[in-house]
Amino acid sequence: MALGATIHKAALSVADIDRGHYADYSLTIARHPSETGERMMMRLLAFALRADAALTFGRGLSADDGPDLLRTDPTGEIDTWIDVGWPDGRRVRRACSRAREVLVVTYGGAKAEAWWRQVRPALARCDHLEVIEVPADDAAALARCARRAMQVHCSIQDGQVLFACDDGEVAFEPVVLRTRLAQR
Repeated sequence: MALGATIHKAALSVADIDRGHYADYSLTIARHPSETGERMMMRLLAFALRADAALTFGRGLSADDGPDLLRTDPTGEIDTWIDVGWPDGRRVRRACSRAREVLVVTYGGAKAEAWWRQVRPALARCDHLEVIEVPADDAAALARCARRAMQVHCSIQDGQVLFACDDGEVAFEPVVLRTRLAQR
């Protein structure tokens, strides 16, 4: 018998000064049995970075063809496609052909660097793609915040992220590996 997802609840408060977005979200996150706490917290961070009432968690590790997070417009067109980790270059290019904005949040230090070296040439023409890396120590610190029920506050200002949870806070600046070149 296959193991089911573990449900996590997050009360997320976002103060994104860079975007002028301030809101509270009550989120339900299904954690796949093979998903680490670090990856789950990267999905929560990705949500905070693009927080919006229409942004939803996708099927993640349970589906090969869908994003980790997704925002669609009222017509069903994909506005934002977010992947976490080290997605295949073909997958990212396919996402770029389907969405107005694609964000990849990578982490893991040497693994992220090796992934970026490998896929970077293939993604050179994806103008509406942004890729950021969360430094390995900061990703590990965020993983320590993972709880079945958590209260989290995320402040974003001048590219700096302050992620506070019951067990402390993590302040870091994501490394921008690629900025979005064009609006679609």
